[in-house]
Amino acid sequence: MPTTIETTTAAWRTAGERGDAEGAAACLAENAVAISPLTAAFRFEGREQVRQMLVAAVQVFDDLRYHTEVGDERTRALFLTGRAGQEQFEEAQLLRFDDAGRIVELTLFGRPLPALTQVMSTIGPALLRAQGRPGLARVIRAATVPLHAMTRLGERTLVPLADPKRSR
Repeated sequence: MPTTIETTTAAWRTAGERGDAEGAAACLAENAVAISPLTAAFRFEGREQVRQMLVAAVQVFDDLRYHTEVGDERTRALFLTGRAGQEQFEEAQLLRFDDAGRIVELTLFGRPLPALTQVMSTIGPALLRAQGRPGLARVIRAATVPLHAMTRLGERTLVPLADPKRSR
């Protein structure tokens, strides 16, 4: 018989793959915290703030597919692939659970860099628009689009030059 944490994890995975922010939010504890891979400046604190982040995320991400899960009775690490715009990405999610089997901490890790900058240029503005700050959303978008363009160019043209298999 599955444990509460196994049931919560299965519901979290299903919600993620379906793009169901409300279903994912239902897996969270009231005091849940989400730690973004994009900034150390702040965390999303409380179920409502994390839910708002999840709503913005489902606007940005497509084709999420979980492929690996490891962990124990208090912690799970989930690994998935997906797409943000034209950028393919891989993500790791570290989930910590409370005594009721709800997610109390969500720490996100992602790669490669062009996918992260694509997310940065879209999720921040989506969050700001939802907060009723469309002007600031436009400023953030304008500031992050060049960063994404630079990382995308670097990934496609410059980084391959360092490939160890490349002939001299």
